[in-house]
Amino acid sequence: MIVVLDNQDILSRVCGVNDGNLRTIEAELGGRVFARGNEIRMEHTGEEAVARFKAVIDSLVVAARSGESPSSDYVKALAGTMEAAAPERDPIREAVIHIPSGFRRVYPRSGNQARYIQGMRSCDVSFCIGPAGTGKTYLAVAEALRLLLSKKVRKLALTRPVVEAGESLGFLPGDLIQKINPYLRPLYDAMESLVPFEVIRRLEDTGAIEIAPLAYMRGRSLNDSIVILDEAQNTTKEQMKMFLTRLGQGSRSIITGDITQVDLPKRVDSGLIHAVSLLKNVEGIHFSYLHTTDVVRNLLIKKIIQAYDNEK
Repeated sequence: MIVVLDNQDILSRVCGVNDGNLRTIEAELGGRVFARGNEIRMEHTGEEAVARFKAVIDSLVVAARSGESPSSDYVKALAGTMEAAAPERDPIREAVIHIPSGFRRVYPRSGNQARYIQGMRSCDVSFCIGPAGTGKTYLAVAEALRLLLSKKVRKLALTRPVVEAGESLGFLPGDLIQKINPYLRPLYDAMESLVPFEVIRRLEDTGAIEIAPLAYMRGRSLNDSIVILDEAQNTTKEQMKMFLTRLGQGSRSIITGDITQVDLPKRVDSGLIHAVSLLKNVEGIHFSYLHTTDVVRNLLIKKIIQAYDNEK
């Protein structure tokens, strides 16, 4: 299989630094992939792999022509999700998150992440369950900022249950706000990695962004909003019901959590686990499941999770 490119800049972007993208394609699809002159060739493989190779290269060319420099992670995700039977579809690019005023476009790094993003866009209520480092919170915050800054919603509310995980809240220094801040800090970290701090401050000052403990959601009705409940495994059944019933007109909610890291007291059921079981057949609710293979925070995290899983 030979793909001919008449533009050296496009060829360079497609191949990646030191042909790193071609090495990734080889690892994912098999066969030998190399560049020669203005051509990219694939040798010694089957028809299905060749069709997928053509589809991947075509998608990379589209990205390169738009001024992007596809990374090895993007190529790996693309190769893992591209179907030979439907080469015209690029599930990774279809799920790209472009945030107005953001630092960069956010691409899913696996097929499961792409399906998670599509689920957030297609359903008013979406759940994402997976281990640490799989991008649950990061992608939810990115998609929520996209909706807010493109004026698709009026407000972004981010919330977490305040549950002590080994440390006592009462012994932490400061007033209530200072005690709660460490629980909410990861949400700020996610936002600050996506858009300038000045944008976040302005949106907070105008009330367009609100970050608060879950208890602050009680008794409210959120209209024209995107609401994220993070660390949902630490909600009780009652708290989860309360949160899900806050959804008002023109609003949607995203619930994320890791059911292997429940910090609730013994004999207290997790609201997330209960909701997954109770609502799994309800139309209009999307469930995404991320796994160790979707870990993107640090490759070492994947090994740590696997070590703990193997111990069980």
